[in-house]
Amino acid sequence: MKKYLVMGAALCVALAFTSCKSQESAYKKAYEKAKAQEEQQTAQAPAQDQATVTPMVTKQADQTTVSNVDNTPVRSEDVTLISGTGLKKFSVVAGSFGLKANAEGFQGLLKQGGYDAQIVFNSSNNMYRVVSGTYDEKSQAVQSRDAIRGSKFNKNSDAWLLYKK
Repeated sequence: MKKYLVMGAALCVALAFTSCKSQESAYKKAYEKAKAQEEQQTAQAPAQDQATVTPMVTKQADQTTVSNVDNTPVRSEDVTLISGTGLKKFSVVAGSFGLKANAEGFQGLLKQGGYDAQIVFNSSNNMYRVVSGTYDEKSQAVQSRDAIRGSKFNKNSDAWLLYKK
């Protein structure tokens, strides 16, 4: 009786191993078929026009400094003055906050750094803008923006220009 039991167990083990192998080969066949279809599609696809890259020609610069004030992007928003002396045409926004308390904290930091910081509110997107300076001329605003970008007050964000509607 023990012989039959051992023979039956051996037969079960043999069937188990052979059934796993057939599933593995089925996956391999499916993979090879998909790979062949992919290669066939790429071979049949029409050759796409490839852009020809011409080598870059270097030229001597005629001018060493270029003023790019006119191309400087300016964001136009309808804002309301919350804290400060008043806005002129162009303002430099050093920070934007969803909470008024955060804007007030940043305004205090800028004031300690010598900036005439003001807070304005944009009601369309519920954002408090902290303005580091406000100017009548765009060129002055660009210079101020570039200066605050390099300062310790603007490390994690990027100052930008605001035109008050």
